[in-house]
Amino acid sequence: MKRFVGILAALLLIVGSWGFAPMAQASETGLFTVQSTPILARINTADAKRKELIKGKLDLNNSDVREFRKLRGFYPNLASKIIQNAPYNNVEDVLEIPGLSASQAERLQANLDEFFVTDVNASMNAGGDRYNPGLY
Repeated sequence: MKRFVGILAALLLIVGSWGFAPMAQASETGLFTVQSTPILARINTADAKRKELIKGKLDLNNSDVREFRKLRGFYPNLASKIIQNAPYNNVEDVLEIPGLSASQAERLQANLDEFFVTDVNASMNAGGDRYNPGLY
């Protein structure tokens, strides 16, 4: 009975693994059949972008609202204004946000060295994730 259960488990494992096997495309070249399989690894573009970021600084075009908590007086109102007016070509563009109060402009001016700008990355900006990145 144990042997039967072992054989049955092995068969189920083999049959079940076929569902995870990539579909191979066969191409015939003369006497041989060549099968190419797709690469199963996927590149996470958000992680690749995170490696590009400078540690300790905030990317004005890709940082989410929670990352602004480290700067006093930025979270959540000023951080939301920064995100709403992105993208920025350079750090100084953040000073041109319409509707800034005098104190907000002073805070921005005092913290310009805490920011940097990179190209907008779709994986970091899609679906309003800069406001609610799902970190609970």
